[in-house]
Amino acid sequence: MPRKFTRPRLVVSRCIEFDPCRYDGSKIPSPVVDRLKAYADFIPVCPEVEIGLGIPRATVRIVRIEGGDHLIQPATGRDVTSDMTRFTGQFLDILPPVDGFILKGGSPTSGISNVKVYPSTEKSMAIERSAGFFAREVLKRFSYLPIEDELRLINARIRDHFLAGIFTHAAFREVEQTMDREALGRFHAANKLILMACHQQNLRKMGQLVAMRSKKEPGDLFVQYHELLCISLKNVPRYTNNINVLQHVLGHFSNRVTSEEKAYCLRLIDRYKNGHATLAEPRDLLRSWVIRFNESALMDQTFFAPYPFELADLPADMIERGRDVWKSLKSSNTQKTERESR
Repeated sequence: MPRKFTRPRLVVSRCIEFDPCRYDGSKIPSPVVDRLKAYADFIPVCPEVEIGLGIPRATVRIVRIEGGDHLIQPATGRDVTSDMTRFTGQFLDILPPVDGFILKGGSPTSGISNVKVYPSTEKSMAIERSAGFFAREVLKRFSYLPIEDELRLINARIRDHFLAGIFTHAAFREVEQTMDREALGRFHAANKLILMACHQQNLRKMGQLVAMRSKKEPGDLFVQYHELLCISLKNVPRYTNNINVLQHVLGHFSNRVTSEEKAYCLRLIDRYKNGHATLAEPRDLLRSWVIRFNESALMDQTFFAPYPFELADLPADMIERGRDVWKSLKSSNTQKTERESR
């Protein structure tokens, strides 16, 4: 049952875990990017360095002048809008097929959202929030791919959706290179449950395409399937969709497990439904039954392992690692007692 993962190819801001190239000469730590290095291939880029701004450098900001946005370095008055636009186009034009982007949050060049836009180079309040200059073109050209910043990836749900997306895109890219209709059929079969959770309507359309694969030209078949796949993967699965998938899987074992086991599984699904448990709890139980009964129809489903399990993590206080909270609590109570006895 262990899944073999295709290595995603990702564009990443160079200052995130690669080089100390921020405006102040620092490097940004990101546990997600650091851990991904063992499972993905990265294309690091720093747009500001690429246009010759140097390390360290005076900061740049987005300034709105007569309705148009400019990228300006207030300390020098230099307008680098044309340089950045030119570099961005050249870089993206020659980019090989990629599966996603991890860009620097808040950056006037690479931030994907919430970047401040100012009315002038003088000290002033921001008048709007937008995407950075480089990120705007990325979002325009690659809207169909997973695109995140390192700050948003701290959120467990966003991180889970992003990781599932990049590994699914990578797997499809590998199949697409072959233009093999039967390989596409196997890809669709393996991803049926994850697609059911993302977009049930598109799952039906994709199933129809695959069913008619022998009558379609490979080029048209793969283009149409890819379009539907991208739309589906952009959809964040609703918890109700995940419940439908869990109940569908449970149906495979209704007559093979005891009534007590089934009741326990339903209880876990109910806990997930009511927000008292994560998806992993009922999903992992069902996965154990897939292994136990050697259920061939479910054995290769990516829903049970959308990305390498080594990339899944929990806060240190939930896994009995890190700071000794009992020791800290005891120390705090001791200090409180000493203060009260004075």
